[in-house]
Amino acid sequence: MHSYDEPVYLISVVATMLDIHPQTLRQYEREGLVEPSRTQGRMRLYSQRDIDRMKLILRLTRQMGVNLAGVDIVLQLREQIDKMQAEIDKLQNELSRVNRNGSVHISKALVTKGSYDIVIFED
Repeated sequence: MHSYDEPVYLISVVATMLDIHPQTLRQYEREGLVEPSRTQGRMRLYSQRDIDRMKLILRLTRQMGVNLAGVDIVLQLREQIDKMQAEIDKLQNELSRVNRNGSVHISKALVTKGSYDIVIFED
């Protein structure tokens, strides 16, 4: 079994899996929406993470009518949310560590963890 980030899938395999033309994958790469790994012979190799990202791109474009510029914005916002969530988790861990030492009263140290998803509503 391959890891989630291990680049193992050729462009032809991914195109078949996603039922799209290989040129579509090349366009996504030109637009900066996905960055496949390259072999020394310059062949594109995709990971499962890349495939899942392309599934999101296809869902946004096909089902929700978002253009590629909009997809880029959605993906950037999602990355920012993930970074902020990681920072919140880090701060919560730090706060828990400090609270174990009893240096901050619990009533003044409450931080709630939220889950953030991008939700796009259709009319």
